[in-house]
Amino acid sequence: MSELSTVARPYAKAAFDFALEQGQLDKWQQMLQFSALVASEEQVINVISSSLTSNQISEMFIKICDNQLDQYGQNFIRVMADNKRLAVLPAVFSAFLELRAEHESIKDIEVVSANTLTDAQEAKIANAMEKRLGTKVRITSSVDSSLIAGVIIRYDDVVIDGSSRGQLNRLSQELSL
Repeated sequence: MSELSTVARPYAKAAFDFALEQGQLDKWQQMLQFSALVASEEQVINVISSSLTSNQISEMFIKICDNQLDQYGQNFIRVMADNKRLAVLPAVFSAFLELRAEHESIKDIEVVSANTLTDAQEAKIANAMEKRLGTKVRITSSVDSSLIAGVIIRYDDVVIDGSSRGQLNRLSQELSL
C-alpha cells in the first residue's frame, strides 16, 4: 500500500498544482474520480496490464472516459500510460483529495454513534471539533449499535470515546485494579 502511495503522490501533486493554478480543483477532482473508477474496472485492469503499447492503452482509456476528461486530463492519462502507471489512478485520486483537504484546511473526522445522528447533532459535533482543532472539519458518520449510547470521534491518531460501552469498559478496568 505504501508503495502505491509513493508512486501516486507525484502524479497527484502535479495534478493538484495544475488544478490549483488553473482554478479548477472541482473539475480535476471529478476527472480523477471518474478515471479512478474506470481504472478499477476488471476489464480495464486487464487491458492496462496487457502487452498493448502505451499509446493504445491511453487512447482506449480516453475513449472510455469520453467527455469526462478535458484536454489536460487526457494528457495526464497519456503521461501516466507512458509511464505504465494507470493502475495507480485510485491512489492518485486519494492523494489528490488529501492535498485538497490540506490546502483547504479541512480535517476529516469520523464519528461512530449508537444511533443515526440528526443534522443538528452532526452540526453540533462539527462546531465543537472546529473550535477544538482550529480548522474546518468534514464529518463522516456511521452507526454501531453495540456502543449502547454516545459517540466515538476519530481524527488523525486521536480517538475520543464518549460511548456508554467505552465508559463501561473503563469502569470495569478500574474495578479490577
